[in-house]
Amino acid sequence: MPDKKKPNKRKWIIISTAVLFIVVMVLLSLGRDNKKAIDVETEKVSYKTVIQKVNASGTIQPEKEVNISSSTSSAWIDSITVEEGDYVRKGQHLISLDRKQLLSNYNAASSSVRSAKARIKQELASKKRIESMYEQSLASEQELEAVQASFEIANSQLEQARANLESRKDELDRARISSPQNGIVTKINKEVGEMALGGMFQAEVLMIIADLSKMEVIIDVNENDVVSISKGDTAEIEIDAFLDTLFYGVVNEVALVPQVTGMGSQQQVTNFQVKVRMIDVPDGIRPGMSATVDIITDKKENVLAIPIQSLTARRKGAEKFEFGEKSEDRYTAENKKKEMEELVFVISDSEGTVNRMGDKDSDSSKKEFKKAKKGTNYVHVRPVKVGISSETDYHVLSGLSSQDEIVVGSYKAISKELKHNMLVKVQKEKDNKKK
Repeated sequence: MPDKKKPNKRKWIIISTAVLFIVVMVLLSLGRDNKKAIDVETEKVSYKTVIQKVNASGTIQPEKEVNISSSTSSAWIDSITVEEGDYVRKGQHLISLDRKQLLSNYNAASSSVRSAKARIKQELASKKRIESMYEQSLASEQELEAVQASFEIANSQLEQARANLESRKDELDRARISSPQNGIVTKINKEVGEMALGGMFQAEVLMIIADLSKMEVIIDVNENDVVSISKGDTAEIEIDAFLDTLFYGVVNEVALVPQVTGMGSQQQVTNFQVKVRMIDVPDGIRPGMSATVDIITDKKENVLAIPIQSLTARRKGAEKFEFGEKSEDRYTAENKKKEMEELVFVISDSEGTVNRMGDKDSDSSKKEFKKAKKGTNYVHVRPVKVGISSETDYHVLSGLSSQDEIVVGSYKAISKELKHNMLVKVQKEKDNKKK
């Protein structure tokens, strides 16, 4: 009697084998699709505050600093009444120079004044006498004119003598050097007994007085950044000597004339000097200390923003050539002359066209787009316009909404690997860390 169970058993084996084969093929297909997908990190577009800053380093200097010199001819230093670090007031005596020669010149000028006054008296008496005789017809008109001329010459000589006396007195006074302002003596370059080289044009600096209650940071800003800086902009100041302390300042001056280094060479750098006045000056601050300044040039509150690393640049219309809609030869010939555009990669559940404002190719296509399989997504090229930037974000002017999810990593994927309608796999590690 034939066994009827054997055909049934064979039938189930065939069915099981077929099912297993189908499952394996599906898994292999999924595996191939997943291998094609690039791992990316994403983030929802959100509203933030974007603060644009210009960063530069410089040194701290007093707003008012005076170099004390001798404006008289060279003389020996007789005394110095202050020391470095002393606080002095305006008009306070600082340095005394040798006055012997100056005093001699003053006395000679004073003697000349006395002589000129005596001659005036003599000429005045002669003038009165001749005028009286002329009225009595005892003196000629020529004698009258002569005595009047002599009197005028005597007056002129007296004026010259007095002017010379004033000049000599001024020189004598300047031998006693006083402080022109309130401040701290920050430097003394000479000692008692040394020669003070004076003069109007190449006078030697004897002492430096600075007002340390008003300080500023002098920084060099590159020509590309200085155009966004204006007088009155607020600034954040970090001083190397005061760790973990943030100070605030205001832009007080922006130079109009540049400072150029490496002129004519490949290393040529053009900077403009900017002075930032400190609002609160800490105790213990010293001129010459190093500081770093962040000048706040613009601020946008509660605006649509994207991370800096999410923005990249490609040739406009590159997606048409990358996916075979146009030949590679035409891509090389045509697209070389096309302008670059800034864009981000937006996550989508299916393939699609590029949403480019004002571009006819942005219209919805009639063809059916492939849907992404579970666990994967597609990325779309999305041209955007951005405004100011902070250290971490760009202000988005157009092209995105708060509902969009964009690719923020990795850098290699954004800058090189990703293309329009490319398959990606979103990593969840970033979202888990945030939670």
